[in-house]
Amino acid sequence: MAGRISRRQALVLGGGALVGATTLGSVSGARSASAASEWVRLPVITANIGRADLGAREAAIRAVRNGDPGHRPIVGWQEIREGDTGEPAMISQYFGDLYQNAFLHHDTSYRVPISAPQPWKVVNSRATFVHGGIAGVTPPRWINEIVAEHQAHPGLKFVLINTHYIAGAYNGNQNPNLRDEWDLHKKTHRERVMAHHGRGHLVIWTADTNRPDFDKATGQDTERKAFAHGIDRINWLPGDGTVQLDLLSTRTIPMNVDGHDARAAIFRIRLA
Repeated sequence: MAGRISRRQALVLGGGALVGATTLGSVSGARSASAASEWVRLPVITANIGRADLGAREAAIRAVRNGDPGHRPIVGWQEIREGDTGEPAMISQYFGDLYQNAFLHHDTSYRVPISAPQPWKVVNSRATFVHGGIAGVTPPRWINEIVAEHQAHPGLKFVLINTHYIAGAYNGNQNPNLRDEWDLHKKTHRERVMAHHGRGHLVIWTADTNRPDFDKATGQDTERKAFAHGIDRINWLPGDGTVQLDLLSTRTIPMNVDGHDARAAIFRIRLA
């Protein structure tokens, strides 16, 4: 038991431990008998840091941190340490003591870490391998996920999944030889979302999908989209109703690193 906790804590704090292939632990279990909680503001940001202007990264990371002024956002990052090692120190600077930066120093899935702020506590996490790298085309692809629980409201939990699909299959060069990898990623993404949904859990996901006409990860009628167009997406799939999520607004956060801007969805969340 102690060994399992140690590995999980190391992963959550960026220690580089790989979570095994077992199913992520239960998020909510049976419906809580406790009364409804007050609404809590929940800013969620998806941010691909990009490669084109490395000198602009620190300002971009700072802009993401301030993406919902006066509030601490939860962030799904993409392209971290992809070609150089500059971003972890910058993320740690601006997403510091009041954050858990899950997967930031993971041995393999570090490219898509998640920054989770207080009052949310990461209580479980998992990294799922999707496919290997292709020289000159793509690094290995992973799906990272956390379970976040509100420190003041036990039972107020959600799953945050973050990932980055291969480029050039359904955008850019439209290379049909890359579509097996993209399609496998979509299949695995769906499986991870539905695994939690099948247990009644609210799932929010962030991603660079590298497909402008991407619709839904799951194909479920109840899956909702914060953004209808573009490759950078934030979607969510409600659970069994124990936790209620409302979308309040959306915004774009200029990063000025390459063609990507960060995208923010401002939610409110509560125990129903």
